[in-house]
Amino acid sequence: MTDEVTDGTGLPADGGREWRGWREAAERALYGPGGFFLRPEGPAGHFRTSVHASPLFAAAVARLLVATAEELETDEVALVDMGAGRGELVTGVLAAVPAGLRVRAYAVERAARPDGLDPRVEWTGRPPEGVRGLLFANEWLDNVPVDVAEVDEDGTVRYVEVRADGAERPGVPVTGPDAEWLARWWPLSAPGERAEIGRPRDEAWAAAVGSLAAGRAVAVDYGHVRGSRPPFGTLTGFRAGREVAPVPDGTGDLTAHVALDACAAAVHARVPAELTTQREALRGLGVSGGRPPLALASTDPVAYVRALSAAGEAAELTARGGLGDFLWLSQRV
Repeated sequence: MTDEVTDGTGLPADGGREWRGWREAAERALYGPGGFFLRPEGPAGHFRTSVHASPLFAAAVARLLVATAEELETDEVALVDMGAGRGELVTGVLAAVPAGLRVRAYAVERAARPDGLDPRVEWTGRPPEGVRGLLFANEWLDNVPVDVAEVDEDGTVRYVEVRADGAERPGVPVTGPDAEWLARWWPLSAPGERAEIGRPRDEAWAAAVGSLAAGRAVAVDYGHVRGSRPPFGTLTGFRAGREVAPVPDGTGDLTAHVALDACAAAVHARVPAELTTQREALRGLGVSGGRPPLALASTDPVAYVRALSAAGEAAELTARGGLGDFLWLSQRV
């Protein structure tokens, strides 16, 4: 793969004319040499997550970490930040944890360690094995590359192939484990229907949860469940803060919503799963968009302005039709 990329944009040496399945194409575009997630500006240069929206998000995760430590009856707990970006979330959580709680922090990311990151954070390419604590995956699974399937005019479910310029064509029929996954989790029937085959995400999540000796694993993403799958899939792109057509050339993000119910089922049956919206999860962690009492404006104007600003940030994190619609999958180990 390294020899095929020559111009630093994620394009292979053939100029992007070769047809590939979406999983392979996205893997190259996102994580290959010159790929999107390895670019100097990082993901934050193209889109904003809950972490970037407000420090209230990291503070809520810090409270969840404290609760996890209490469940484990320990004052030393691990925090594993999956898909850590440039370390924004793990940095915010470390700043928010109360004194007396010792945190062993791990940032799991395929990009290089950023300059100036807190030295307490261990930067690693895979989750550590056998730790006790909280594994938190904020918008990680949506960037685990997957293949795309589409029903042709004859009713055959086929892989979708793509070039680096975004052009698509039907490929070979979907068979084997991928076909079994579709039959169980995302059945297709009518011509033109599309689905993202989430099996690689199931496997990635099961491996991440399996790395914990004890504690809690949480995945946060735009997602869907079997009763409400979108009929034409969700694959899209982001570049410079705007949603764009998905083009696997390494210059923008490629993302698709996650079948989180399938991810939950991929973990050992004895690991119970809870699925809720970010709105409900954050409210349970003390993040509320309620306005401060107006009386505070006269007794302590500075505190009122500060509380009003926090309420606005909380409202964005929990908004319907926005970040509040993210799904939180939580599984205790």
